[in-house]
Amino acid sequence: MNAVDEYKRLQDTVETISHYAQIYHGGTVELIAFDGEHVQVKMGGACDGCPLMPWTLKMTVERTIHDLFPQIKSVEAV
Repeated sequence: MNAVDEYKRLQDTVETISHYAQIYHGGTVELIAFDGEHVQVKMGGACDGCPLMPWTLKMTVERTIHDLFPQIKSVEAV
């Protein structure tokens, strides 16, 4: 898979996660950057400033991304 296809697949994955977060607790997730190994996302909506945001990032966003993209080494919120 080429880099453009991989980026699109990751973007689609993050949009799916965001849709789920928005439905279930009013949060959003936006893909900010991806260099092939590291991902940066912006947590928004109800996630912005929520004390459970680190848990959502780790247990939902990061876990899903790592399951689908095992080559990714880190996922961080910016």
